[in-house]
Amino acid sequence: MSLIQRHGGMPGSELAKRTDLSAQTVSNILRKLESDGLVRRGEPQRGKVGKPSIPMEIVPDGALSFGLKIGRRSADLAIMNLAGEVLGQSIVTYRYPMPDLIFAYLKEGMEKLSDALSATQVSRICGIGIAAPSEIWSWVDALGAPEDFKIWRDIDFSEEVAKFSDLPLFIENDGTAACRAEYIFGRGREFHDYAYFFLGSFIGGGIVLDSKVIEGRQRNAGSLGSLPVPSALHQECALLHVASLYVLEAAVAKAGGDTNLMWAMPQDWSSFGISLDDWILASAKALAHAVRSVVSVIDFEAVMIDGAFPDDVRTRLVAQTRLEFERLDVRGITVPRIEQARVGGNARVIGAASSPILQQFF
Repeated sequence: MSLIQRHGGMPGSELAKRTDLSAQTVSNILRKLESDGLVRRGEPQRGKVGKPSIPMEIVPDGALSFGLKIGRRSADLAIMNLAGEVLGQSIVTYRYPMPDLIFAYLKEGMEKLSDALSATQVSRICGIGIAAPSEIWSWVDALGAPEDFKIWRDIDFSEEVAKFSDLPLFIENDGTAACRAEYIFGRGREFHDYAYFFLGSFIGGGIVLDSKVIEGRQRNAGSLGSLPVPSALHQECALLHVASLYVLEAAVAKAGGDTNLMWAMPQDWSSFGISLDDWILASAKALAHAVRSVVSVIDFEAVMIDGAFPDDVRTRLVAQTRLEFERLDVRGITVPRIEQARVGGNARVIGAASSPILQQFF
């Protein structure tokens, strides 16, 4: 199933060749997967000598899963199938996330999304994935949250979800989840290895090596927001204090703009004017230094940038980052391609929903 997902539908003979299994063994496996409703026969491929080959394809609704992204300013819940198609989604915004609000939203949201599915689809739901920031409780000051926000330190996700669902639960860092979504459903097939930056309220990231998303021993690999970069005052600060959306939010508020527009869908940031221009310039400079740092450690083929912003903002940010990178001293390192990612603002929730599917079927 992993081969079919990664490379598209292919006949049993090709699967046997790639796995080094016998044709009979592959045939038996495919027959079982077909009876389980996970793969199906595609259109016969003609034009070659002999009888036409029949590619085996993944059945999109062979399995479904819920994905919850917990952000600093909003939470998203989606139901997704094996093909990465989002069949339903909702969003809730807040000043800061508290556990009671989040788990009530998850419970009610799962019920509403399930009501819109067929009975067969509901029976195919295989789990819940949650993508959350590491140590969310440590950002009290930046979020303007009260001290009791630190209750997150003592929250057991499995225990809370078990109060209303017996579905298997999978928890992942939000940056890694976004990276995984890009790897599976975005431009991940194009590169053997790359570093990935995702700009949410706080910037995070992920790492792909040898065509595998690296989670790390503590499941926190790719914590790129902590990279040191020069600040406007010619001092050192963490990347997240420059290239994060909370910085833009503060600038828009100071200029008298409507910060609610940052999280409203569809996104339109055209009214942010000079606040957005300044943020893109500062973020691009910081990102250029961060890119130089990561490729100094591993000679990544590419660095991809995405975030919870409109596509035109991503285009401008990547273009400016390339310009800023060209101004840096890069002697001794392999210059990577700095590229736009494709999945977009939904990457974290799609990555969350991918976890139950990947760990049980791929």
